[in-house]
Amino acid sequence: MKKGVIFDLDGVIVDTAPFHYLAWKETADKLGIEIDEEFNENLKGIDRYNSLQKILEFGNVALEEEEKERLMKEKNDRYLELLEKLNKESILPGIESFISELKKNGYKLALASASKNAPLILKKTGLYEYFDNIAEPGSVRAKPFPDIFLKGAELLGLEVSECVGIEDSYAGIQAINDADIFSIGIGDFEILSDADLNLKSTDFLTLELINNIV
Repeated sequence: MKKGVIFDLDGVIVDTAPFHYLAWKETADKLGIEIDEEFNENLKGIDRYNSLQKILEFGNVALEEEEKERLMKEKNDRYLELLEKLNKESILPGIESFISELKKNGYKLALASASKNAPLILKKTGLYEYFDNIAEPGSVRAKPFPDIFLKGAELLGLEVSECVGIEDSYAGIQAINDADIFSIGIGDFEILSDADLNLKSTDFLTLELINNIV
């Protein structure tokens, strides 16, 4: 029986991808780089620095590190402005009841998000208190490296074999799998085909499902 669940944030608990897209698009526009929502799919699960790198590579633009830092701060400031719209209604379907049931039944919960704004997002949606630990993304290698999920298990005091990881991105599923944690993919079956279990949406996450994973 599993004892812990390690969650990604964007696309699993809340859908902040549209906010990320708007903020990155504004940044790309200033650089003369055109990105669309299809391109934005490549940024899911990727940290801020590597997201900017992908945009720069796409537009064949080279920048000094100092300028990259400025753009990342500018993007994040804009993203934080957009996050002001977040509230309980921003939680994806079924997630709050799912998390509540897990806690009532003794599961430990950790967050493994590439977002440094994760604590703020959890607080704005009223979910912060459910989580035992939040793995700090800046302290480990970014997804698709397994580090943040390994850190999540460590913070929970559990073996990886005792954990389940939930992700909606290709990079995230690779990270969970490489951590030797049971992976659940939420969303596109084709993109997330490497997951141990695929679910169409968060609606299908239930306590019974987790209880039955061996």
